Amino acid sequence: MTTIINRHLHNFNGGPSILPAEVFEEASHAVIDFNNSGLSILEIGHRTALFQAVMDEAKETARLLMNLDDDHEVLFLHGGATTQFMQVPMNILNDNETADYTDTGVWANKAIKEAKLFGGVNIICSSKESNYNFLPKNFTINRGSKYIHLTTNNTIYGTQWHNLNLFYQGGIPIVADMSSDFLSREMDFNRFDIIYAGAQKNAGAAGVNILVINKNILRKVNRQIPSILDYRNHIEAGSLLNTPPVFAVYVAMLTLRWLKNKGGLPVIEKENTEKAGLFYQTLDSYPVFKGNVAPEDRSKMNACFSIQDVSLEKEFMELCKKEGMIGIKGHRLAGGFRVSMYNALPLESVRAITELMKDFGIQKG
Repeated sequence: MTTIINRHLHNFNGGPSILPAEVFEEASHAVIDFNNSGLSILEIGHRTALFQAVMDEAKETARLLMNLDDDHEVLFLHGGATTQFMQVPMNILNDNETADYTDTGVWANKAIKEAKLFGGVNIICSSKESNYNFLPKNFTINRGSKYIHLTTNNTIYGTQWHNLNLFYQGGIPIVADMSSDFLSREMDFNRFDIIYAGAQKNAGAAGVNILVINKNILRKVNRQIPSILDYRNHIEAGSLLNTPPVFAVYVAMLTLRWLKNKGGLPVIEKENTEKAGLFYQTLDSYPVFKGNVAPEDRSKMNACFSIQDVSLEKEFMELCKKEGMIGIKGHRLAGGFRVSMYNALPLESVRAITELMKDFGIQKG
């Protein structure tokens, strides 16, 4: 296959983000002629054997990567992770019940707001008053809660839960928004009752939301659920209850295949740890820079930092732009800079920006 990706840019965008070059190449060919069918992937029927094979491989590869048991189902749905802020409590939280939520960032806060429309919400910990620059760990999960909800990685602020054992308490069902660190590390995915993740960080292109659901958590609410929002209907229909985002599912399948062929989560976790280690070591070595969050809570996916002398920010940004560093401007709510190091980002890109930081740090130090 002829290589079509030949660019000299380093893509640190927070999302939609970098994808493997071979995924772009395969997807580009499929837009013209999908599997020598004479049809584009953009025009094939979603109930044809052609697309069913795509959906089947996507699900089975996801199951393999996460080592899921038979109780867990994988879904590919519309709406992104934001839809799940309301769809989760609609499906599993009764009006007279309460769920525990951790408030560790903008997306966690939005999930809390939506859950309050369907039942009680108990915020068991929050770092909002500190602009979410650390993860509060002195909390207790209420034994009477219907479930505990966490956001495993906070894209905007650059924090990540590293010790998930904190949530394995008392057998309370666990719901996790894993949008920005999904499939970036090994863990026992079967410990979670619902996982949801927008694909556009580590698992594909924007337009599809990947869910993992323990079927045993369903059928326990009294309310009537609109058909299109009922997880049970999507499970029964095999993610084909309505027309799925065909191209986005296809790109997700290619990305999952790429991850499997690399060696799965053990291999990608090792790579992600190496990238993050190199970046944070460089960040801490030059006083001109400062990290925005508590070191023990630093994300391996999204490194958020700033410059001690704010008057140098524009100069640093221009230097990054000149050297082909894309997407390093921090989110408007956090300021500073953000370097996103998702699965597909090569180590060479991290080496490039750390060399630039070294030169800048020596010059301005």
